Amino acid sequence: MNISVCGIDCDLCKYKKENKCESCREAAPKGACVWGGRCELYDCAAGKILPHCGKCDDFPCQKLIDAHKNENPNGNGIEIKNLRALMN
Repeated sequence: MNISVCGIDCDLCKYKKENKCESCREAAPKGACVWGGRCELYDCAAGKILPHCGKCDDFPCQKLIDAHKNENPNGNGIEIKNLRALMN
């Protein structure tokens, strides 16, 4: 799996094909983001020198849960499960 900083499986994401997204690990350091502007989750993890949100002491923080609410209103969606899998 190619997991983004916030837990999205980039290999399954429609934006990879539709928008030719490079994934945040490739695009964000250059200042680009498929969603537009800067990604606050990427910047947060990078500022803490973490490879992804799952390594954060505050995981899962409200910022991460809110970011995925549209897909997963209860905040326990696949992205958080993906990050938990990376923690093991």
